[in-house]
This record gives sequence, C-alpha cells and structure tokens, in this order.
Amino acid sequence: MALKKIIITKADHERLNDLFLSSFVDAIRDKPYLSDLRRELDVANVVEPAEVPCDVITMNSTIRLRDMKTKETETFTLVYPNEANIAEGKLSILAPLGTAILGYRVGDTVRWKVPSGVGRWLVEELVFQPERESVAA
Repeated sequence: MALKKIIITKADHERLNDLFLSSFVDAIRDKPYLSDLRRELDVANVVEPAEVPCDVITMNSTIRLRDMKTKETETFTLVYPNEANIAEGKLSILAPLGTAILGYRVGDTVRWKVPSGVGRWLVEELVFQPERESVAA
C-alpha cells in the first residue's frame, strides 16, 4: 500500500519506536502492515503536541469511521496494545486497521490491506483527540 507521511507527536513517536524493540512485537514482526507502520514512523512529521492539527488521528484519539463497503459506522479509540479491548472499542495500534489510521485526518479515506483483502474507511469524525483537549483546557 502507498504510505502517507503522517503527523505524530514526539512522545508517541518515541513510544512506538520503543514498542518495535519489544518482545511483544517480535512475536508478530512478520506482518506486512507492521513494516508499513515502521516505514511511516521513519518518515513521519514529528511535532510537539500543541502543533498537531485538530483533525489528525493521534494515539488515544477516538474516531468514527465508515466502512466504505458495508456503509457501517464504528467508533474506536486508538490505543497501545496493553490497553486494547475491541469489545470496548479500544483498537490496538498493532492491529491492521489501527496501523492504518494513525496520522490520518477527518475526511481522509484510509485504504489498507486487512486479512480479508483491501479495506477502505472514511474518517468521518474525530470525536476526541488528547492534544486538542489539552490545548482547549
């Protein structure tokens, strides 16, 4: 899949780089979508939290996505693996869709290879973004 130059906070960039060095990722390192995430991190636009545009998906953001095939809408919070719980809508950054949405913006169509083929999702709304909330406070 074509990679997009994502915007990511310095803290998230460092934490994700550390995650790639962990034994947890060693167990799933052969997944192609992890290689794509690794490449995105290598070329990402790394910024301070206050510099993140208010419509960019960051870690711990809550996003409403529309599946372009089924037209169903789902809401997820993008989290680190230790916090993941899909039944609660907490999507791991190491899940195929999780790696796909990081750094995308409201209105973007995300295309990413998933186990069943290539999926397409429209980022309909950024319900919550921690960086936006901390600036507003």
